[in-house]
Amino acid sequence: MQQISNYINGQLIAPISGSYLDNLNPAEGKVYSLLPDSDERDVETAVVAAQAAFQSWSLMPIAKRAAILLKIADLIDRDLDVLALAESADQGKPLKLAKSVDIPRASANMRFFATASMHVAAESHLMDGEAINYTTRTPVGVAGCISPWNLPLYLFTWKIAPALASGCTVVAKPSELTPMTAFLFSKLCMEAGLPAGVLNIVHGLGKKVGQAIVEHPLVPAISFTGGTVTGKTIAATAAPMFKKLSLELGGKNPNIIFADCDFEEAISTSINSSFSNQGEICLCGSRTLVERSLYDRFVNEFIKRTQALSVGDPLNEATRLGALVSEGHMQKVLSHIELAKQEGGTIACGGERVKVDGRCASGYFVAPTVITGLPQSCRTNQEEIFGPVVSIMPFDTEQEVIAFANSTAYGLSATIWTNNLKRAHRVAHQLKSGVIWINCWLLRDLRTPFGGMKQSGVGREGGWEAMRFFTEAKNVCVKL
Repeated sequence: MQQISNYINGQLIAPISGSYLDNLNPAEGKVYSLLPDSDERDVETAVVAAQAAFQSWSLMPIAKRAAILLKIADLIDRDLDVLALAESADQGKPLKLAKSVDIPRASANMRFFATASMHVAAESHLMDGEAINYTTRTPVGVAGCISPWNLPLYLFTWKIAPALASGCTVVAKPSELTPMTAFLFSKLCMEAGLPAGVLNIVHGLGKKVGQAIVEHPLVPAISFTGGTVTGKTIAATAAPMFKKLSLELGGKNPNIIFADCDFEEAISTSINSSFSNQGEICLCGSRTLVERSLYDRFVNEFIKRTQALSVGDPLNEATRLGALVSEGHMQKVLSHIELAKQEGGTIACGGERVKVDGRCASGYFVAPTVITGLPQSCRTNQEEIFGPVVSIMPFDTEQEVIAFANSTAYGLSATIWTNNLKRAHRVAHQLKSGVIWINCWLLRDLRTPFGGMKQSGVGREGGWEAMRFFTEAKNVCVKL
């Protein structure tokens, strides 16, 4: 059975403990590889390597750094099929989705930040002929990057690309549930000629590896994507140490449908935004709010199309929903569906585990689930489920739907469907969400900031915001 290795100081090495953890294929419910059970000793080795590499990497000509990152992007493109198959095996997502979205976006991340680094501008301010101030930005040092399991390589590169492009060195931890693409990525970094110690990947459990990265006094910046509870723990540890923090956390995103929408576009995209990647995307619309005059028509059509979605083997071209990432997560999702029933909701379709024939007979599959009849204040409509579950509710007025949309502790994203341009801008302005789509979903421009409000996180990723996060501003005042 294949053993995944840590990537430290330019080498693939075993964990110091010599211990390994099972890595399961969730579509089969079987162990298919082993990952290092690393601890604080491995993190220490990685930080030492990153520190040693920092000066030469941060002082390397920007164009040369960019060329290495672009070479990595080229290698991702070359190995698209291999990486997509690994991501599907690790996370349970349809292979078609991994090939068309996740891996191409990982390559795009590397390309964007590689080229963006060559266009960073400095600011200057003239003080009435008395002095001139200019601002420069320098890399913070060793960055800690902790990525989630739902979009493994996509979000892994989303963090490390701006850090490396900014001149930082990195100690990174991929999720222990989906380590394979990060392991394959480390091999691509070696092939591309990334200098030893610039990127270090330490596999293992969050409580051991992630916490050790956050606690390390020589890691001044932490970028984390994951659950809100874990984010609070990280903040509690890092804040007293005055570390820079970027936390992209949970969401309970409203999908707002006004009666004047383009019905076909709204419903087809809403199916996609509810159930893509088995609903395991922090940006999925888990609460669909429909204007009452359109409610019955929308719900009937939405249920019809949901029932037509194919759940099955991720390697099957026709599969729309694959397996949930783990048995534990599957049980969590099913428990939320039971909670919805207890709260008085109607399971309009789905609501159960799906048995798939063949190699996936023991896989962790859940039918796409539509729930109606719940009040906005219930737990089902307030807590993040992170699975193929959507609750649909009616609303009467614009102000009512704004109140509904803003009623949770989260504020990551929202979607608005309307052909009334003034209404679209008016509602968007009042929603407390960091990302708002109007008549579309998941359309991303990498130049724009990304992040949430309230308990969906702090800080912004993407574009210049990400580059700024991994640097520190220095002002120089020169008397004329």
